Amino acid sequence: MTLYSYVVRWDHGSAPNPFYGVCSLATCKPGIRKHAKLGDWVLGTGSAERKMADHAVFLMRVESDTTFDEYWTGFPLKRAVLNGGMKVRFGDNIYHRNKKTGAWIQEDSRHSQHGAVVNETNLKRDTGTTDRVLLSTEFVYWGDQAPKMPAGLAKFHIGQPSYKKFTDADAAPLLTWVGTLNQSGRVGDPIDWIDAHKW
Repeated sequence: MTLYSYVVRWDHGSAPNPFYGVCSLATCKPGIRKHAKLGDWVLGTGSAERKMADHAVFLMRVESDTTFDEYWTGFPLKRAVLNGGMKVRFGDNIYHRNKKTGAWIQEDSRHSQHGAVVNETNLKRDTGTTDRVLLSTEFVYWGDQAPKMPAGLAKFHIGQPSYKKFTDADAAPLLTWVGTLNQSGRVGDPIDWIDAHKW
């Protein structure tokens, strides 16, 4: 078992998306989405610019995975609807292929430009190296209720744009601590919803 840790710089409920009983990672972090195996863990910590570097934003165990096309048809509730409520406004189900040409379609979303114009940078990052979405029902998403991690777990906040891998032995203290919190599923709302009107 491996634990992948990264900093959730923006927490709008899109990456990860903790709604409808399933935590999904469908955009950003292509390296984690490509390499994480079933049974691995993914941890997201808060950003230093929000003074939450020592807080845990979410933890999910990778239970299954799917392709973008399968995700598009199988999880319609997670599709982005920009004129809808907050849950769907930041939906992460935004990629699928044109059935005739095989070209990627990027739906109007947080990752496209205004006016449903394709954002080529996001498209390339999200789909260029992997066609994989990670899914979990075994997760805790704290969001704006993110708990402060004990000092002994400081190494899990990596403080850089990429990610870091930890062995099962290294990850054991973190998983034990999370277990003592006795929480599961979605606990809070996305940290950045308070500023969502600025987007």
